[in-house]
Amino acid sequence: MVRNYKRTSSRAKVPIDVIKIAVKKVLVDNMSRRSVAQDYNIPFKTLSRYCKKRELLDNEEDHINQVSGVGYSKHKQVFSICEEEQFAAYIKKSSDIYYGLSPNEVRKLAYQYAYELKIKNIPESWLKNKIAGPDWFTSFKKRKTDLSIRIPEATSLARASSFNRINVQRFFDNLKIVLSRHSFDPGDIYNMDETGITTVQKPNKVVARKGFKQIGRITSAERGTLVTLAYSVSAAGNSVPPYFVFPRVNFRDYFLSNGPSGCAGGANVSGWMNETHFVKYLKHFVRFVKCSKEKPILLLLDNHESHLSIESLNYCKENGIIMLSFPPHCSHKLQPLDRSVFGPLKKYVNTTWHV
Repeated sequence: MVRNYKRTSSRAKVPIDVIKIAVKKVLVDNMSRRSVAQDYNIPFKTLSRYCKKRELLDNEEDHINQVSGVGYSKHKQVFSICEEEQFAAYIKKSSDIYYGLSPNEVRKLAYQYAYELKIKNIPESWLKNKIAGPDWFTSFKKRKTDLSIRIPEATSLARASSFNRINVQRFFDNLKIVLSRHSFDPGDIYNMDETGITTVQKPNKVVARKGFKQIGRITSAERGTLVTLAYSVSAAGNSVPPYFVFPRVNFRDYFLSNGPSGCAGGANVSGWMNETHFVKYLKHFVRFVKCSKEKPILLLLDNHESHLSIESLNYCKENGIIMLSFPPHCSHKLQPLDRSVFGPLKKYVNTTWHV
C-alpha cells in the first residue's frame, strides 16, 4: 500500500452535482456515455465507473441520491477523534514520566485499546497478528503532528525521581536567600562543573561511496583515555582558565603544552576529580577571580563527593567563596554548563581534531 499517495493534477475532482446530472443523463435518459462525458467535461472512465456501479441499484431515486457514495474514498478510521486524542495523550504521558513507548509497543497497545473498546471495524490483520498495522501507525503519526520518533537518553531511576517540583523549588528558595543576603553582581556569580574528554575523538561524517554500511577513518587509537576538564563561567560571560586532571601517576608540566593561556592541571590514576584536586582547583580559581571575605562570590556546582571535603569547605570560607549546590541527580536539567557549554565544546573539539 502506498503510504504517501498524492493525487495528480490530471485527475481533478469533479463536482458531485455534475456527476449526478451526468449519471441521470446516461441511466435515465439513455444517452451515450461518451457524448455525456464530453458535454460535461468528465473523464470517460470516471463516468463509466459511476454508471456501472449504479446500474446495480433498483430505481431512479437510488441512481440520483447514492451517486455520492461512488469513487475513491478515504479508509475508515479505526478510532474516533476523541478516542484517538485519549490514546495520543497516554503516549505523551508515558514519555513525560520516562517510560516512552516504541513504535511496536504503540501498535500493540492500539490493538488492545481497540479490542477493549469493542470496535466493530477492527481490521482482520489486527485480529490475526494481535497488533496494529504499520500503515495505521504511519497515518496516526501524520494526524498527530505533535508526536515524533525520538532516540531517548538513558536516565536512571534516581535521576528521574529526584528532578521534581519540591527539590527544584528548594534550590531556588536557597538561591533567593543567598542573593538577598549578598548583593552579587553578574560577574560575581560563577557556575563550575567537570566533564570528561577522551584523547581519541569521534570522527565527523564523511562523504563516501554509497551502498557500504561500514566506513572507517584513521584515528590515533580506537579507544582513548579520559581527561577531566574543570571549568567555571560567570553570569556576565567571563570564564576562568580550565583545570585538567590527567590519568597519570605523576603530573608533568609538558602535559599542558599548547593548552589555553593560564590553564593548570594535576594527575591521578583514574583521571577523575577527587577531593585533593578540587582544593587545587579552588586555589586556581581564586588566583583569577580575586575573591575575598570582603568581596565574596557565589559558586554554583553539583554536590559531588569531591566537592564536600572539610578542607575544601574551610578554604572556601576563608577566601569568600559561597558555594550553593544543585539538588542530587538534577544536573542534567539545572546545570548551565551541561546544558549549554560542554556539548558545543565537545562538538568543536571533534571538528578541529581532524582539521
